[in-house]
Amino acid sequence: MRIELYKENAPAPNGSQEDFFAPYMDTFLLRQVKNPCGAVLVLPGGGYNHRAFHEGDPIAEAFNRLGYHAFVLQYRVQPYTYPAPQMDAARAIKIIRANAEAWGVQPDKIAVCGFSAGGHLAACAGMLSDRYQVAEGDEADNFPGNADAMLLCYGVLSTTWTYTDLGRELPSGTPYRDENGKEIDPWKLVDDNTPPAYVWHTATDKSVPVECSVAFAREMWKCQRPCELHIYPEGPHGRGLAIAYKDIVTWSKEAATFLEKSCGFPRAIQY
Repeated sequence: MRIELYKENAPAPNGSQEDFFAPYMDTFLLRQVKNPCGAVLVLPGGGYNHRAFHEGDPIAEAFNRLGYHAFVLQYRVQPYTYPAPQMDAARAIKIIRANAEAWGVQPDKIAVCGFSAGGHLAACAGMLSDRYQVAEGDEADNFPGNADAMLLCYGVLSTTWTYTDLGRELPSGTPYRDENGKEIDPWKLVDDNTPPAYVWHTATDKSVPVECSVAFAREMWKCQRPCELHIYPEGPHGRGLAIAYKDIVTWSKEAATFLEKSCGFPRAIQY
């Protein structure tokens, strides 16, 4: 089932009809489930300029097999800028909560799973959703838009390290910066209220340095927040499910266990 997020959609910032995009969410709901169970909202990566398919539907299907409802968010990317993607994530979570009873979702057990730039967006959904006023005049407005747990996969969790070390600069209008042009650095935003996080990265990632994930996990532990960190010795950026990598391919199962054991996410009991 495909759900459009908004009744009316904002035009592309550059005024181009070709660049217009109406964000939507695809549902991957388990059938014949006896109990309300946890859900995972998948946020594909793509540098906030596209959305990588292999980090979308295949991830949702994997979490279905692991006993969780799943959703894939096709959020706004360039030329749309901050806070458009962040608003889309908050709105999607609100919609899931508004339909939780009908869909068999436990409303206080919704995780976000983000990859690369989607990891940055997932961190925003876990820590900054209160910043984004998303109101459509429907039932979803009455529900919070924050995530209850975060699965951060080779995420851009430090904008400074990611781009300075690689000799690249971000334009001030990207979703990595707020309305004042200030960098949104997730690892610097961790506090006592940050949702639990499962984090993984590869040591040889040449697009997003592994230090991003290490710094984020370190701050989580300093604040005594539940956090599981996996650093794999080899593997390029953007592996998704990492089916071709025998050591990395287990990450989705480990993440599902983290949600169950450390975050109290119930898995589906099917007829």
